[in-house]
Amino acid sequence: MHSIFRWTAALLLALGMSANAHADDVAVQIRQHSGDHRVIVLGELHGTREVPALLRELMEAYAAGGAPVRLALELPTGENPALATYMSSAGTAEARAALRGTKYWTVRSRMHDGRRSEEMLDLIEAARVLRAQGRDVQVFGFDRVLPAEMAGTGARDRVMAEEVRARAEALPKNGRLLVLTGNVHGMRAQPRMIAYPPMTALLKDLDLYNVRIEARGGEGWGCTALEHCGVRQLPGYAGESPRRDADTGRSYDLWVWLPRFSVARLLDRDSAW
Repeated sequence: MHSIFRWTAALLLALGMSANAHADDVAVQIRQHSGDHRVIVLGELHGTREVPALLRELMEAYAAGGAPVRLALELPTGENPALATYMSSAGTAEARAALRGTKYWTVRSRMHDGRRSEEMLDLIEAARVLRAQGRDVQVFGFDRVLPAEMAGTGARDRVMAEEVRARAEALPKNGRLLVLTGNVHGMRAQPRMIAYPPMTALLKDLDLYNVRIEARGGEGWGCTALEHCGVRQLPGYAGESPRRDADTGRSYDLWVWLPRFSVARLLDRDSAW
């Protein structure tokens, strides 16, 4: 019986190490392909456990190399004072509760698009730890809450692009700006599904490189209509990874596939950090 327990524990440890190794591999691929580009836009499917972990790998790798890192998250700019306060804190339970207690983070899980998760809070904590260790790391939101009548006009993408542009222009010479956003906002070209250019298409004059993060399978979190969000099975993919694209009308410079996605630990009013 004890041997079975030991075997099971060893298997779980190996699986965990394997998952981390895959994240490391993809982070290395992104760094290699993006080269000296200072602005890296990462297009994601909101609400996974794996993407924040991948972003942490990238952030820590750039910081370890001595580069100032600016982490741009698709959070409302109204959250920036709370983010700055937390980044300067000791990460105490009281500090975490203050960050977690804002209106943005307290929406119920089935009424949001997946951006509010324990994994995203863990990512912010990882950035705070780097800063406490003396690394030049900052975190900020670049989204804007606009009146409902402006939905579908492209105004949100325009103002998000303005926020990212301002941060890019303020970036230290050897710094990296890592922008995590939804996979439509992250496109270089306007897709047929929308009638306006997405955020990244408005920033192509910057020294940017954009990456689409996908998975070979697993589960994601999706919304088909307002307040109709839930777990969905993802289609399988068995092709090459990474995949580069140099076409003039490309949506992304690079596509990468993690082994699988799993649904994040989504937040609701009753959850604790």
